[in-house]
Amino acid sequence: MGSVRVRKQTGTLFFDFRYQGVRCREQTALADTAANRRRMKVILKRIESEIELGTFNYGVAFPNSPNVRRFAPDLARNESGLPLFSTFARIWFSEKKPEWRQSYIDTVELTVEKYLIPEFGEKHLDEVTKADILAFRSKLVTEPGLKGKKLSPSRVNKIMNPLRMIFDEATDRFDIRNPFRGVKSLSVPKSDVEPFTLEEVRMILDKVRKDFRNYYTVRFFTGLRTGEVDGLQWAYVDFERRLILVRETVVQGEKGKPKNDGSVREVHMAEPVYEALLDQQKTTGKHKYVFCRSTGRPLEHNNVTKRVWYPLLRFLGLSPRRPYQTRHTAATLWLAAGEAPEWIARQMGHSNTEMLFRVYSRFVPNLTRQDGSAMARLLRQEGFIEPAIASTPSKAPEMPAPAAKEWPKKASVTEPKLQESERPEPLGDFWF
Repeated sequence: MGSVRVRKQTGTLFFDFRYQGVRCREQTALADTAANRRRMKVILKRIESEIELGTFNYGVAFPNSPNVRRFAPDLARNESGLPLFSTFARIWFSEKKPEWRQSYIDTVELTVEKYLIPEFGEKHLDEVTKADILAFRSKLVTEPGLKGKKLSPSRVNKIMNPLRMIFDEATDRFDIRNPFRGVKSLSVPKSDVEPFTLEEVRMILDKVRKDFRNYYTVRFFTGLRTGEVDGLQWAYVDFERRLILVRETVVQGEKGKPKNDGSVREVHMAEPVYEALLDQQKTTGKHKYVFCRSTGRPLEHNNVTKRVWYPLLRFLGLSPRRPYQTRHTAATLWLAAGEAPEWIARQMGHSNTEMLFRVYSRFVPNLTRQDGSAMARLLRQEGFIEPAIASTPSKAPEMPAPAAKEWPKKASVTEPKLQESERPEPLGDFWF
């Protein structure tokens, strides 16, 4: 039930009611007097009666309200009875929000309000053509974006996807032609991974700030995603079985669930990880999160990346790479050590080994040998090939030594001394 309330800042009255499941507050210029309250209560009673009867017209009741386009689609319908794109896009967004994580909600809302509504908002749904959509995509590709850089094909596709979903829903709901039919996603160049070598990993862990050494040790040797390691809680660290239970994530300060069902998993602790977590427990064991600020709150990933990660890479003379490359590094080290691909896929949170072979196989020559020597050896052992006539198979490259055996060695790299002026600035309450 609605009410008449007073805004403390101005001393004026406003309506507070619910319409279409949404709380609405409409301001007036009336002072807070008994007479004005009586007048507004009469109006509010009429509004609620019209809402109950289904005859309420938001645009008539509050013609200057920004909610008119959102809650009064009847005013924006054309002769075919179809609403404006802006009206339907916002309705679609509000309906889909319960299905999504907060980080994705923020991304879609930005796309709808920044790109889609400015482009198509004043057109009715059946007025948007395939040519309009193709022209919009062409503009995204050619026009400079943030900092003068053109949008990548991947970014353009992410902007176009909500538009596709909006018209898919409009097609089902209003039985109209889908202007998106036949519009394909742009081809995205295959992203190349740049894992660190074991020697580079050792350099980084030797030189990183002491309060972040355990953090990056866990990242390099578990393959956890950023949100997974930032959201790791002590409740999910099983020292007895040496397992990390991936159950929750922290993305942009919001707690959530892992990326998909396959991402809910148990990750084995290698010896360096086990020792790092035991050491970390001495510092943050009293808090909920394994890696956190002095207040107990999770780390702010962007802050850590800018003030710890990139300065360290510059100091070591290593090419700048996103922290996510620590995940790729774990995968390539496991492969080089000869671990079973199925086991590695489970550790990474992949449902199968397809991505493993497609993305990482080039880093381990033995894994993708295509000279036929393995089959020739099998046939010779089973007697299908006579030893006298068998061709000599080409020698396969030697399998790199397992990472675990190399770990105790010390790097034989002469490091430059860090000048006082080059030292990364303190990170405030990030210091433990």
